[in-house]
Amino acid sequence: MKQIYKSKSLLKLSFLFAVLFSVVSVMNSCKDDDDEDEFIDHLVQFEVKAVKGTGPGTPAIKTIVTQVGTSQNTIFDPAGVTWSSGEFFVNSSQSQLNLDANAVLPNADSQLIVTLYIDGEVAKSDTATGSGTQDASIDHSFLEL
Repeated sequence: MKQIYKSKSLLKLSFLFAVLFSVVSVMNSCKDDDDEDEFIDHLVQFEVKAVKGTGPGTPAIKTIVTQVGTSQNTIFDPAGVTWSSGEFFVNSSQSQLNLDANAVLPNADSQLIVTLYIDGEVAKSDTATGSGTQDASIDHSFLEL
């Protein structure tokens, strides 16, 4: 009789352990993923500069194309040799930032510099050097691949 009692007790204990394990497994699988970062706002600024270099002539910025997410803006023949978008907020859900520019540069050491600032710091920059029509381009993604 004692052996039957022990086997029933062992059966109840193993059943209780199986139920407890199942409950813990279900609770862990239903737990919210609080570790994921939410989308956040960033302070963004685009900047384009044409540097004369040594020698005669003046550089001329011809085209600037900016893109934030799917919204694109094209500027033709901006005045001066420096252009800036001014600071604006972009939510990281927009994922993609692009800046493209071209300019006619007068000298072999002339430069076209495009810069992307995010939260007040240089995130990316590209420089094209030479005379004639030069292109510079940068892109940035907030998504981590």
